[in-house]
Amino acid sequence: RQLLEIRLREAEQKGLASLRNDLFSQEFLLQRPLMQAITSEHPAVLLIDEIDRADEAFEAYLLETLGEYQISVPELGTIRATTHPFVVLTSNGTRDLSDALRRRCLYHYMDYPSQPREIEIVKALVPEANLELVQQAVGFVQKLRKQDLEKTPGIAETLDWIRVLCAMEQTSIPDDPAGAGVSAGVSAS
Repeated sequence: RQLLEIRLREAEQKGLASLRNDLFSQEFLLQRPLMQAITSEHPAVLLIDEIDRADEAFEAYLLETLGEYQISVPELGTIRATTHPFVVLTSNGTRDLSDALRRRCLYHYMDYPSQPREIEIVKALVPEANLELVQQAVGFVQKLRKQDLEKTPGIAETLDWIRVLCAMEQTSIPDDPAGAGVSAGVSAS
């Protein structure tokens, strides 16, 4: 939009003197979820998923928002929150978050669901799946989670696997390791 504005003003030969100030105004600010949450007239819920995958610069930027409920935009100045958003951060634990960020948060660890609860989740999200298939797959994944693996399968992996098995028109986990491996996206060799 800024480039279009420059070209329009050049073509019209009008407003070139104020162009610099106009280009860095609210009109040209593309509001992302963080800005939308603090400028909302009504209290908002802001989800920042997998914060541990964000770079440390974003984490530092987030500190200002969580600590002071404001965002500094170099060209515009400080934008203060009209309401305080309810912010939910999720983390997969791939890196430690800074002490400063953790001080501004309540921490709640959520373990994997029990087998009956995971079956409920799968049936709700993949209702076309055969119940026997769901029970077998969830039971298998639950056993895998007890192994010393580099990456423990989450609920998303269980759901993906069951969706693949359904697409393959399976009503149970294949008995042969090669067939089970293909459906899970792994090689049996």
